[in-house]
Amino acid sequence: MSQNRANSTAFIEAEQYSSFILRNLQDGLLPGQFYRNVSDFGSGSTLHIKTVGTVTIQDGAEEVPFDYVPIESGEVTLTITDYVGDAWYVTDELREDGAQVEALMSARSSESTRAIQETFETRFLKKCNTSQTNANPNTINGFAHRIASAEVNNVISLNHLIAMKLAFDKANVPMAGRVAIVDPVVAATFDKTISFGRDVTPFAQNILENGFARDHSFLMNLYGWNIITSNRLDTGSFSDGTTTVSNGVANVFMCIADDNTKPVMAAWRRMPKVEGERNKDLRRDEFVTSARWGFGTQRVDTLGIVITSAVNS
Repeated sequence: MSQNRANSTAFIEAEQYSSFILRNLQDGLLPGQFYRNVSDFGSGSTLHIKTVGTVTIQDGAEEVPFDYVPIESGEVTLTITDYVGDAWYVTDELREDGAQVEALMSARSSESTRAIQETFETRFLKKCNTSQTNANPNTINGFAHRIASAEVNNVISLNHLIAMKLAFDKANVPMAGRVAIVDPVVAATFDKTISFGRDVTPFAQNILENGFARDHSFLMNLYGWNIITSNRLDTGSFSDGTTTVSNGVANVFMCIADDNTKPVMAAWRRMPKVEGERNKDLRRDEFVTSARWGFGTQRVDTLGIVITSAVNS
């Protein structure tokens, strides 16, 4: 009697698993050059950094004394505020009965660390938005650094780029290192209205080669802005004091030419790391990953926010 599927069901494996473990699709992380990485903050919870203002020159005359005017000074602070982590385990029974369990655990550890890094980037971009006062134009030298789109459906326009360029120019912000991080919805608006080329500038190329990947795409250089997309910008109801966008996204404009011009500083107190131990009572291996960091606003004159619709392009 021949053997067939009908009389040999016990020898048919119900399911087959590929030796390739499908991983979550990831996009690139925000490179470290977008913030000042504070290296002299090895202990304590809050770092105080002194700031120095500008000097105004006086006109002089014979036998007329100059006024003794003190220079303005102050301080900015950076506090370790964020403490995040993840935990998981694998049982002995799974190790005994499963296949590719070690590969699964390796992937689990990698995904956990990646999730922490994505959280870091999301909170960094939120810090950029909250560094300004909502429902206020955040005027510097007479020009607003917070603009809410009053266009139809609150979409981005070229006038917003021009206005933010002028605001940065009037604030004496260097031309080099100007970056605009915009939502993909904003990028779609540009695609509909602008037919410029996509040649990557040397500055943008350096950014892309040091951390940016698939979902952080370079759009163009327009009016001096190296425009790049991100899906992690702060969303919500935001205003510039005149216009409110209820379902908005805070597109970030900044200058990152050097550590002195970057608007936001950050410090990692504990880089993401994974620790494991054996739980003999429950017969399983347990793993914990954790990280600690903090953000601080070091200057607002090199920061701009353009609020647009998060859904309309």
